[in-house]
Amino acid sequence: MTAATQRRLAYGLIALGAAALLWVTVNRMRAISYQAEVEATLETLRKAPREAEARSAPSSLQTGEPVGSLQIVRVGLSGVVVEGDSDAVLDRAIGHLPDTPLPWHSGNSALAAHRDALFRPLRDVRLGDILRLKTPHGDFDYRVRETLIVKPQDVWVIDPTPTSMLTLISCYPFDYIGHAPERFIVRAERITGEYRTGEVPKRTARTHGTVKNR
Repeated sequence: MTAATQRRLAYGLIALGAAALLWVTVNRMRAISYQAEVEATLETLRKAPREAEARSAPSSLQTGEPVGSLQIVRVGLSGVVVEGDSDAVLDRAIGHLPDTPLPWHSGNSALAAHRDALFRPLRDVRLGDILRLKTPHGDFDYRVRETLIVKPQDVWVIDPTPTSMLTLISCYPFDYIGHAPERFIVRAERITGEYRTGEVPKRTARTHGTVKNR
């Protein structure tokens, strides 16, 4: 390889690296802007008159509608939660899986996010950590009772539960490059059974599909 060829190769690699960095930066800025917009919408909803509460506490939402904001203080995790589990949602926010009840109802509410986006801090979660989910229909605290590593086919983790749970899903290992082969699961139980709205109808267990790559 001649010196000229080596220089061209080096310049090409530099240009490729710069383009990749620009792409990451642009997408990061878009995610930050989106998060700020959802936070503003949630704040407006949370300030809505209490007398409209019963009418405004739905059992389902359209994809992209705000659900709330999730925080795990000890590990530095914070992000908005919106309805849906498509890549368009998970690239910018934490997604609520539509097959599971919304958090202001009883049951097993499942949230997912990409490990390279918002859920990387889950690697430091410990048993007993407190999760706080703030929604327009109440604030809910959960305590981590177990963490699991499962296969994508192990969809039982989002099956209905007799108690109110929050199940977090991300792909695993956290430092894996590409589509990760496993899923990291955090299961947390609501600290109090109190909530502001009635229960949703019981759901049947999902018997097919996979826990999608996050």
